[in-house]
Amino acid sequence: MTDESDVKRQEPETQATVDEPAEGAAPEEVAEEGEEKQPEKLHQSVEMRDVGPCKKYIKVTVERADIDKLMDAKYSELVVEAPVAGFRPGKAPRKIIERRFHKDVSSQVRGQVLLQSLEQLAEDHDIAPLTAPNIDPAQIEIPKEGPLVYEFEVEVRPSFDLPNYKGLKLKRPVRTITDADVVEEERRILSPYGSLVPKPEGNAQIGDYLITDMTTKANDRLLSSHKEITIRVEERLALKDGVAEQFGEQAKGAGAGDTRTIDIKLSDRVADEALRGKTVQAELDIKEIKSMRLPELTEEFLHQFGVHSQEQLRERIRVLLDRRQEYQQRKSAREQVLEQLAGNINWELPRDLLQRQAQRSLNRQIMEMRSGGMTEEAIRGQLRLLQQDTLHNTASALKEHFVLQKIAEVEELDIDENDIDDEIELIAVQNNESPRRVRARFEKEDLMEALATQIVERKALDLILDSAEYEEVQVGKEEGAVGTMEEQAVPGAMHDPTKVPEEEEEKPTEKAEDKPAEKKPTEKAEEKPTEKKPSSGNQS
Repeated sequence: MTDESDVKRQEPETQATVDEPAEGAAPEEVAEEGEEKQPEKLHQSVEMRDVGPCKKYIKVTVERADIDKLMDAKYSELVVEAPVAGFRPGKAPRKIIERRFHKDVSSQVRGQVLLQSLEQLAEDHDIAPLTAPNIDPAQIEIPKEGPLVYEFEVEVRPSFDLPNYKGLKLKRPVRTITDADVVEEERRILSPYGSLVPKPEGNAQIGDYLITDMTTKANDRLLSSHKEITIRVEERLALKDGVAEQFGEQAKGAGAGDTRTIDIKLSDRVADEALRGKTVQAELDIKEIKSMRLPELTEEFLHQFGVHSQEQLRERIRVLLDRRQEYQQRKSAREQVLEQLAGNINWELPRDLLQRQAQRSLNRQIMEMRSGGMTEEAIRGQLRLLQQDTLHNTASALKEHFVLQKIAEVEELDIDENDIDDEIELIAVQNNESPRRVRARFEKEDLMEALATQIVERKALDLILDSAEYEEVQVGKEEGAVGTMEEQAVPGAMHDPTKVPEEEEEKPTEKAEDKPAEKKPTEKAEEKPTEKKPSSGNQS
């Protein structure tokens, strides 16, 4: 699910369970059979203020009477239970117990108070945290006198008012899926099982392969040179550090001995900072054109796709294309919904928030693409495009996420384990895998939270779309596929825009006498989706 329950999950080091209330306490232990006892609410005051975009400073003051009550209850337990040398059980003087166990009791009560205080804070205030609060319980001490005061900063979801999200007017892109579309997709699916054969007549077309040398330049400056690389001709080509948007158009018709120039828009990740976002030219010195010879469609071969004939295979492909069109329609709807609901909101998202949320945002989009019936190959291509301008795409995805999450809260939408199981089973069917294998892969890649978030957001979007008014708009051919290659236009280690600069990671700590140093809790490093390197001649 989302990270908004992290305030509740931020547990201090230790916590005590007090069964015996202090004198004068409400009879909280009197509860119906089977019901859990509810502790008395703490008497605490909260000071809260904005200290930047999506960030709040929070100061909590817990009254001394609550702390003394918990300390007294704990000491009362120890008087009865704690073994003290020289005294029979239960006969040690209270003052000796307090002096001997003060440190342990203070630590346990501090843990209990912090845990209960944070839970109460989450219940009483609309904070909606994005990350766990940067609290180190070890740096907080219960004073000898006076209230317990602790403070922290936390990243929060931006605050905004939702306009009416029911009855929106939306445009729905539609297109008729033709037999030619099915044949083209069949060729794409079967290509990994085929073999490359020379195409002496040249005339490269979509789906063919170029054997070429590639030299990249920025004006007259040589950037890189690659020899004898194999590139599949697709409408677009994504290198590791840039995209050739017009690659198919610029490569079509080429033959051996030809030279073609393609334009590559570099990403914000290239090693040379001066070239980030720039467009450079790559010259292809084409050595040979090859075409893909598809495998023979024997009954034995077709069994691996769960079909017995080519007709059944094409029926399955048509279902896949229908589902892909639904994904494109929903993607278009999300964009329109965001524009109508959040177009006038000043979305100021700080860079450090975008850096930390980048991988989670990618994970959510991967889930949407998988649910939309896209193949892993197609997802890799789209993922490569998203990574070209990571922070911009993260900002757009987060805005969608915030809007849909708020609608889900307003409508009290939630999911259970059955929703997760159904989604995993659907993805398994689409990819010809077992549900157990899909679940294991998602758990290994740390994608289960992203899957849950994607389901909640889909429910919120469904609620909006069910009440929307549609105008169907005919569109042309589906957006062309994206080919990928592992070569870089600009050599060198690629910049990671999601990495927090070292000077921000290692801020100087304040003097102990001024303020206890706060230590941010470490988060589990999220695995980034791996990209398979294509062997020469294989599509990627």
